[in-house]
Amino acid sequence: MIRVFVSGCYDIVHAGHVQFFREARALGDHLTVSFASSEVLWIHKQRRSSLPDEHKQALIAALECVDEVVVGRGHEEGIDFREDFLRIRPQILAVTEDDKYTPLKEALCAEVGAKYVRLPKTPPQFAPISTSEIVRWIKAPQTAPLRVDFGGGWLDVPRYARPGAFVVNCAISPTVSLRDWPYERNAGLGGSGAWALLNGKCGVNAELDLGVGWQDPAVIAETGLCVWKSGARPELEVKTSGDLLRGRMAIYWTGSSHDTPGNVGNTRDYDAIERAGALARDAVWTNDLGKLAAAVRISYTMQRGEGMAPLPGDPDADADA
Repeated sequence: MIRVFVSGCYDIVHAGHVQFFREARALGDHLTVSFASSEVLWIHKQRRSSLPDEHKQALIAALECVDEVVVGRGHEEGIDFREDFLRIRPQILAVTEDDKYTPLKEALCAEVGAKYVRLPKTPPQFAPISTSEIVRWIKAPQTAPLRVDFGGGWLDVPRYARPGAFVVNCAISPTVSLRDWPYERNAGLGGSGAWALLNGKCGVNAELDLGVGWQDPAVIAETGLCVWKSGARPELEVKTSGDLLRGRMAIYWTGSSHDTPGNVGNTRDYDAIERAGALARDAVWTNDLGKLAAAVRISYTMQRGEGMAPLPGDPDADADA
């Protein structure tokens, strides 16, 4: 009988693991699966196991392609299964092509005369997914706020970041969910960042991958009224409850959709943006609503210069008309 041995964390068993087990089992007549114990997972991965060891063992053992399940308890990283491997003395140790512990495992195989077999990548039967992605999906919130920007917007885009500059924004309610979105779409309220978060993705990375800035997902995850340091990644300087704004804000839909990725390369007055961010920061630190309004006025004036339609009741626009 040809015994095949595989090992891994298998913290949350998914279809990709099952496909690997089946392919490994096809190499012989008997498949032993070893998974790292909760203690080993904590020592080497610095994370808790998603399931108790006995539950994980029972789950993997229930698979038709698996004949035996053992728990790796050794503390040598990469070969925590050493004791069971030497006891079972399999003919084959099967690994994936991207296995990181080849030298250690080849040396272990040599001790019992086993063959070290790298299984080639095969087309997945399902869309590939990792344990980390599953965990992110489980941890994804059911609801998320959107955000408004008071000053410093665009200085969260890495290529436009300025040392010593600031971005000031706040999270707003009502919140949104995958089923309920009580705002206009593409309204410039950070919807793409919230959507990424609700779908279990890292909102900051998702926005940066689009070539835009990080401020939307940063404040959506942080909540409150926040001051951020301009830079390549979010760095929070101060956060308040936002009580300064309670009952004093309204959102007006202009009727024009906002395409951030499409506008990120436009020419704009970054000096004015920096001034607005600095004034808004000072407003947060001093709890001064008047200063915050002045920062918004700077931002609004700059946006009007870029071609934005005036807001109703703007006395300057009425005078120009």
